[in-house]
Amino acid sequence: MPASDALSAVLVFTRTTDYRHDSIPAGVAALRELGDAHGFAVEASEDPAVFTDAALAGRSAVVFLSTSGEVLDPAGREALRRYLASGGGFMGVHSASCTEEDWPWFGGLLGARFARHPEPQPAVVTVEDRTHPATAHLPHQWRWSDEWYDFRTNPRPDVHVLASVDESGYRGGGMGADHPLVWCHPHGGGRAFYTALGHAAEAYADPDFRRHLLGGLTWAAGADAR
Repeated sequence: MPASDALSAVLVFTRTTDYRHDSIPAGVAALRELGDAHGFAVEASEDPAVFTDAALAGRSAVVFLSTSGEVLDPAGREALRRYLASGGGFMGVHSASCTEEDWPWFGGLLGARFARHPEPQPAVVTVEDRTHPATAHLPHQWRWSDEWYDFRTNPRPDVHVLASVDESGYRGGGMGADHPLVWCHPHGGGRAFYTALGHAAEAYADPDFRRHLLGGLTWAAGADAR
């Protein structure tokens, strides 16, 4: 299913109550430009009041773009849960894994929780699935510079891992030989995609990274479901 068929309206949520990434405006701009190019509407918001059944109805997907801290009230949490239960799609980008720390359901939606990271630096990403729309365009070994997140647990037993990072190629990795970075899975009746990439503003101008985001969003919205 092409993106134009899977996507119609996307909510990009960027609220932070903890660390705030300078790259958020660049990320919003990139998603808006992808929407313009591929025929879907993008609404960006930092208002938790947008999480109601009525406001989420008809959304192809909800994106948590470098969110952090506690960003939803109890009513918003339940609206997001119901949205997924109705078959909705979710995409988490970068510090989305530092969000809603005291909500176990959201931790399951993400697949893993952020633990720590070394300084941003180049490394080699191993693309494990070159058929998924988020990674099909990438080489098997993809040289990229980012903030390489360690996670508190390895999500591999519970998700479909799309890409991982080789810790021997950078300083400060803490997960060992198996270090997933990008994955997808069904959750709560819907679909969830997460990418740990996207720390720096310049990432969002990169054509390969934009295709990565578009592919994850398309999958979350129901295309090429697996």
